[in-house]
Amino acid sequence: MTPIDSYLADLVEQAGITIEYKRPREGRDGESFVDRKLTRLRPGMHARLHRCVLAHELGHHAFGHHPSPFGPVHAKQERAAEEWGALRLISLDDYRHVEEIHGGHVGAMALDLGVMRSTLEAFRSVLLRVGDTAYVQPRLGRGQYSHRFEVA
Repeated sequence: MTPIDSYLADLVEQAGITIEYKRPREGRDGESFVDRKLTRLRPGMHARLHRCVLAHELGHHAFGHHPSPFGPVHAKQERAAEEWGALRLISLDDYRHVEEIHGGHVGAMALDLGVMRSTLEAFRSVLLRVGDTAYVQPRLGRGQYSHRFEVA
C-alpha cells in the first residue's frame, strides 16, 4: 500500500464510510450513497483506477452530493468530486516535478503520479497560469487563491 492509499484509507475511516466491493449500477466504476455513508466500488480495478475512483467518491461524501436527474447539476457535482479527489491525490510539488521531467505530456505525468489521466486533467483544471505565475483554485479578488508559484 502506497502512502497515498494509506491517506485515502484514513479519510475513509475518519468519515465513517463503508466501502463495498460490488458492481455499481449502470456500468460505473463507483457510486456513493452519502446518506448511508456507503461507497460501492467495482471489484478488480487496477491500483491507479481504484485510487482515483475512491478519491472521486470521497469527494461526493465531502460535498454531501445527492444524485440529481438534472444534467447541469449532475455535471457540476461530478466535476467538483473529480477536482476534490485530484487535489487529494496530487501534490503541487510532485506535479511541478513531473511536468518538468515530461515536458507537460499528460499520459507520462499521470503514470508517474500514479493517477489516471482524467484525474491529472482535473488537477490541471484548478490551476490558472498568468504569465510566469500559476495559481491554485483562483477566485475573484486580490489574494484569492489556495497557493501561488512561479513557473518558467
